[in-house]
This record gives sequence, C-alpha cells and structure tokens, in this order.
Amino acid sequence: MSTYRDLTAPIGSRRAPVLRTVGTRERRSHLTAPRVPTVGIDIGGTKVMAGVVDADGNILEKLRTETPDKSKSPKVVEDTIVELVLDLSDRHDVHAVGIGAAGWVDADRNRVLFAPHLSWRNEPLRDRIADRLAVPVLVDNDANTAAWAEWRFGAGRGEDHLVMITLGTGIGGAILEDGQVKRGKYGVAGEFGHMQVVPGGHRCPCGNRGCWEQYSSGNALVREARELAAADSPVAYGIIEHVKGSIGDITGPLITELAREGDAMCVELLQDIGQWLGVGIANLAAALDPSCFVVGGGVSAADDLLIGPARDAFKRHLTGRGYRPEARITRAQLGPEAGMVGAADLARLVARRFRRANRRRVERHERYARYTQARRDQDTA
Repeated sequence: MSTYRDLTAPIGSRRAPVLRTVGTRERRSHLTAPRVPTVGIDIGGTKVMAGVVDADGNILEKLRTETPDKSKSPKVVEDTIVELVLDLSDRHDVHAVGIGAAGWVDADRNRVLFAPHLSWRNEPLRDRIADRLAVPVLVDNDANTAAWAEWRFGAGRGEDHLVMITLGTGIGGAILEDGQVKRGKYGVAGEFGHMQVVPGGHRCPCGNRGCWEQYSSGNALVREARELAAADSPVAYGIIEHVKGSIGDITGPLITELAREGDAMCVELLQDIGQWLGVGIANLAAALDPSCFVVGGGVSAADDLLIGPARDAFKRHLTGRGYRPEARITRAQLGPEAGMVGAADLARLVARRFRRANRRRVERHERYARYTQARRDQDTA
C-alpha cells in the first residue's frame, strides 16, 4: 500500500528505480513503447537544440538557441532547457524528455560526470530537470543518442552490431550490440577520440599526447590549414586569398566548401583526415568486430572527400585483411538532428515505464480512498 511519503516523494527519486531498468530492455522495448510525442534535447558547447519527435522519428517542431554565454553556471543551461521544453509544451502534448549531453554521463544516466565545453562536474542533470518539468527525463551521452537514432531510423537500420563515430570539434562514439547501447560499467564507453595513435604526438586537451582526435577531427583539419596559411605556403594561396589574409577565419566548413570547388590543398587535407579516420576504424574493427561503422558529425559533411580515403585506409590497415568479412563504412543519414531524435526516442521507453508505475500508484491510491470511504460509511451507519 502506498504511504503518504511515497505519494509526496520528489519526482526524481520516485523515477530513479524505473530508469535503471531501461538499459537492459532497450532492444525489445522500442517496439512496444507508447507511440506518443516526446522532446529531444541536444546540448553542445555552442548550441542547444530541442524538438518534438513522433514515434517514427519525424520532427514535428524544432527550436534552436545558442548555449548561454554564462554556461559556467549549470543552472543557466538548465534554465535554457526548461524554457525550450515549456515553449514546445504549449503546442504539443509532451510525455517525456530525453537529453543528449556532450559529456560523460554516469551508468544510471542521471549525472553528467564531466562536460568539456560546459561547467558540469558530477552534475545531477536528470533529477534537476525532472523536478522542474514534472515529466520523466532521460539523460545520455550525445553520441549514444545519435547512434540510437541512426540504428532506429537512419544508416544503421537492420544492423545488429554497429559503431557510431561522430567527427566534430573532436571525436565521439558509441557502440550498439543487438539493439542495445553499450555504455560500459561506469557509463563512459565510446570515447574513441582519446585512443592514442601517435605516442608523444600532438597535445590533446584531455592531457595526453597523440590522441586520435588530434589527427582526424574538425580541430585537426583547421589546425593543419592554418599552419600552412601562417607559413605562407604556396599551396595555401587559394584559402589565404579567400579569407583575405585573416587566418583566424579559416574554418572546417570553409575547407570543405573549397575542396568541393577543387582547391588542391583542401582536398589533400581532407584526404589526410580521412586516412587517419580509416586507421582508427581499423583498430576499432580489431577490438569490436562490428558489421557497420556509421560516420556522423559536422566533418562528415565532406562525404566522399572524407569517407573515400577512410575506406581505402581501413582496407590497408585492417588486421587479417583478405581473410575476414569487412565492415561497411557509411555516412550518417540524419545529420545534425540525430542526437536530438535519438534522445527523444529513448525517452519514449521511460515514458512507458513511468506511465505504468504512475497508473499503478494512482490505482492503489484510489483503492485506499474507496476503502477509507467504506470504513467511514460503516462508522456512520
């Protein structure tokens, strides 16, 4: 029988046992999860994207805002999330909220242990947001939510063993086996960008040297282009002229644009990034043996200028090449909305469990009320 304490306990604490069961049932749950709209949130260092997503992965409405300048205060980012959800709730019946955060999320998917671009350090994000919104909330790493979206609705449909690699400022990643995200014992699996591929190589913000993301990422691409431009290299004249000598204006999207127009240096830089990408993928294939690698993130917009060299390098460096099946390497299909869509879809699993638990709790409360009223009627008879 429910007690008054049960009925009045904070929402986050009541929901925690329900959330802990989600990970072990993801594969079968998504097929029977309630077909209700949910909100997905994708939080990065520069933007916060929120959208209402239906059960088929369609975005019904999307909002986007810049990450607050005062992001050193966790509450400022929380305020932004709450405002976006309440805005969407004015026009949609929202049943749950999923958050994809660019950082390390613990195994219970409650706390953001560390976020490199936000001041979240062991931050209980799920419970704080849930208490303010009064709906079930799920928090996960943004690469995990993107991988889930690609498996459910995008390039990874039909795959039983999938690895997602997100190429942006750095490199993130996620692992799916038999339709379940593998988060590791402590929730931080998939940090592929910090595998060391060059001992004593470029210094990484993580503190180590020679990390994979220092050779195959948006930062690596821009660093190489700016170094050539700063050295006044003849091969960089095209991009120097394009930015009118302002080296700080050289960006990843600009390099991709010029490569598509045939700029030889930009094409070569993307080939270099792609080759390092293929080397890392070959290492992951040796360790994980998936059937498919899905490459997403902003840098993947270069498409075959990047993916082509990656496939070639993968074939050259794959252990046991010629004597084993080769995983396919494909570009993600859902673009920058993947993390948001995946977060919303994962939240539908929590919505079902929360609705069941809440319905049972209400039924128990109603039975207790009927019992109490019957006793009163007997006493007055």
